[in-house]
Amino acid sequence: MNQLDNVAPERMPAIFLGHGAPMLADDAVWTRELATWGRKLSRPTSILVISAHWEAAPLMIGATTPVPLLYDFYGFAPRYYTVTYPAPGAPRLAESVAKLLARPGHEQYQDPTRGLDHGAYVPLAEMYPNADIPVLQISMPTLDPAELFRLGQTLAPLRDEGVLILGSGFSTHNIHAANLRAPAAAPPPTWSSEFDDWLDRTLTAGDVDALIDFQNKAPAASLAHPRTEHFAPLFVALGAAAADSAQVETTIDGFWYGMSKRSVQMT
Repeated sequence: MNQLDNVAPERMPAIFLGHGAPMLADDAVWTRELATWGRKLSRPTSILVISAHWEAAPLMIGATTPVPLLYDFYGFAPRYYTVTYPAPGAPRLAESVAKLLARPGHEQYQDPTRGLDHGAYVPLAEMYPNADIPVLQISMPTLDPAELFRLGQTLAPLRDEGVLILGSGFSTHNIHAANLRAPAAAPPPTWSSEFDDWLDRTLTAGDVDALIDFQNKAPAASLAHPRTEHFAPLFVALGAAAADSAQVETTIDGFWYGMSKRSVQMT
């Protein structure tokens, strides 16, 4: 037996990141930021992704063997539909997730054909370009922040198994109000910058109650998130880190076509 087999996995943080769109791969700054973040993190045993782009109730557990990616976007250049990310499946992680979630009144199902969507593979391709870490994606069974926070609390023990719990969304997300014809680095609209500033201060203060009630507490909340699916993965990550009174570190900030890139690591 290899001596390393007896070494306990390192406890991993929970993270929330802005995943961009398929053309994130063309952004030299953002790809460098994600790559740097990936190198700074300890190597996880596996990665559990909760993406803004998979809502399904009851909770669904995605493919545990390699299957084709889900190109869940339309109207992009053909080259974005040839991207691959052949990460290994994570059947052991799927078993652990199923056990943690197994409780009366909470059904869960498996979808062995559901591949990683762009909320998962686009940032992972920059953070872990070798695609050699097992990845599992699960659905968001609700958009209710409090329920997602509790889901994160339930999943928190996975961190002790070396699992990186990754919530993938966007800190502000309003495609219709963003100026996609302006340069990507153009100054953000006020609704985005105000919400981002509030988010930064509230995360730093550890005010989970205010974050959960962001629709009433944050400035320009209805403009920053007219629909909350891109903010929702944050609450799973928050819940996974909550037991430790987590320290929150902003790893990426700035704006992309007016939307906040703010990404955080909670340890």
